[in-house]
Amino acid sequence: MEYLLGVDLGTSGTKTVLFDTEGHVMASATVEYPLYQPQNGWAEQDANDWWEAAKTTIQSVLSGVDAADVKGLGISGQMHGLVLLDEEGNVLRKSIIWCDGRTQAECDEIHEKVGRERLIQIAANPALTGFTACKVLWVRNHEPEVWAKVKHILLPKDYVRYKLTGLIKQEISDASGTNLLDVKARCWSSEILEKLDIDPALMPELVESTDAAGVITEEAAALTGLKPGTIVAGGGGDNMCAAVGTGVVVPGKAFTTIGTSGVVYAHSPEVQIEPEGRVHAFCSCIPGEYVNFACVLASGLGLKWFRDNFCQAEIQTAKEMGEDPYVLTNQQAAQSPIGANRLIYLPYLMGERSPLMDNNARGAFIGLTAMHTRRDLLRAVMEGIIYALRQNVDTMRALGVNPEAMLACGGGAKSPFWRQMMADVYHMPVKTVTVSEGPALGAAILAGVASGVYTDVPTACEKLVEEKEPVNPIAENEPVYEKFYNYFLTLYPALKDCYAELAKL
Repeated sequence: MEYLLGVDLGTSGTKTVLFDTEGHVMASATVEYPLYQPQNGWAEQDANDWWEAAKTTIQSVLSGVDAADVKGLGISGQMHGLVLLDEEGNVLRKSIIWCDGRTQAECDEIHEKVGRERLIQIAANPALTGFTACKVLWVRNHEPEVWAKVKHILLPKDYVRYKLTGLIKQEISDASGTNLLDVKARCWSSEILEKLDIDPALMPELVESTDAAGVITEEAAALTGLKPGTIVAGGGGDNMCAAVGTGVVVPGKAFTTIGTSGVVYAHSPEVQIEPEGRVHAFCSCIPGEYVNFACVLASGLGLKWFRDNFCQAEIQTAKEMGEDPYVLTNQQAAQSPIGANRLIYLPYLMGERSPLMDNNARGAFIGLTAMHTRRDLLRAVMEGIIYALRQNVDTMRALGVNPEAMLACGGGAKSPFWRQMMADVYHMPVKTVTVSEGPALGAAILAGVASGVYTDVPTACEKLVEEKEPVNPIAENEPVYEKFYNYFLTLYPALKDCYAELAKL
C-alpha cells in the first residue's frame, strides 16, 4: 500500500495525518505547543517547537508502516508568521505570528513608502498588522542587533520544510500573504522591496505548491523515520490547503469556515483585486490560479463568548448528558423566530477585518428590549455572524466571483441549524465533505501531485473529496432573512464615528 503524509502546522499545535492514496485516514497524531505573549497584543511562537512537533507526529503516524511506501509529504501552515534565520540557518528570535498586533506603525510606514493604492495593485492587499512585511520592518526598527544577522526570511511551514530538506525555499500561496509578492506575476516585487529597503537576497527562491521542493535528507530521515529521498512538496497556506482538502479548486466553488474566526474563500482562475483591499486576493495552490479570501475576526468566538458568559445552565446540563453544549444552545436559539424578535447583533468583538477594515469596531445588540429572552440573544448572535459572512460573499460577488454552492467547514459547520441559516441567508445550497482533515488532506494531495501519484490537484480532488447531500435554502425563509440582513448593513455605518470616539476614551 502507498501512503501520503499531510502535516498541518497550526497555531495551537501540529497535526500529522497519514493517508492512503484513496484519501482514507490511516493514522493521526497531534502535538501542542505554547503561544508566548510578552506584551498585550503581541503573539509569538518558537519555530523549534514547530519542528519538534513535526518530528514527533511524523514518527508517531509511521509506526508499523514501511517508510518506503510513503510517496510524499506536504505541509499546510499558519500564514504570515515571520521566521528569521542567520547565515548558518539558525533561528534568530521567536516568530512573530499572524495574530500579533504590534505593527500598526509599520503598516503606516509601508503605506507611506509604497502608497496604499500602489501596494494593493501589486500585492493585492493593503498592509495589515497580521501580514509579514510589517513584522520585518518592526524587527528592523526595534531590534537592529537581530536584524544585522538576518540572512533569510521564511514563513512557518517553509522553516519546517527547510529542516526536512535542507533547502531554503518559500511557497507562493503562503508568500502572497506577506505584502512582498507581486501576486499577478507570482514573484517577489522588486518595487516593494526597493521602497522598503529590504535586500532581495533575503527572500528565498519561490516554488509552487505542487512543486517537488526538496527531498528528505539523511539527517531528517534519522529524526522522523521517513526514508531519505522522499519527496517534499511546496505545500501551502492553511486556508489554501483547506480549499484543496474540501475540493474548492475550480471556479464556482467556495467555502465558509466558522471557527474562532470566520472565513469566506472562493477559487478564481484569474486574480481579482478588490480596489479598496476589503477582500484579500492570494495565489492558489493551483499553479497560475488565485483565490479571494475574507476574514471575519470573531465568528465562532462570538458564540463561544456568549455561551461561556450566559449559558452556564446549558453547559452544566450538557456535561451531565455527555453532550456538546452547542447542541443545547442551538436548540434554544431555534425557539426564537427569524430576526430574533427584531434584535440585531453586530459581531465585532475583536474589531473587524473584511470588509470593514476597522480595528475600532465593537460588538453591539441593536433593538434590545425587556421582552427579549436569552434564546433571542443566542439567535441574534448566530444570525449576526452569518450576516457578516454574507457581507463578504456580496463583496466577492461584486468582483465577479460568484460561487454556485458553499462548502461549510469548521466547528460551526457541525450545526445543522447554522448550516440551514447559512443556506437561507446566502441563497445557495450548503454542503459538507466526508473527510474532516481538510488542511492535512490538502497538503497530502499536494504531495501526491509533486510525487506523481496524481496528475493534478483538481483530478485528485474529484477522486478523493466526497461531498455530502446539500442543505438547500427554504424559500419562505429567504425574504425574511433578507429584510433583517439589509437592516444589518445600515448599522455599522451609523456607528462608525461612535466607535472611533469610544476608542479615544
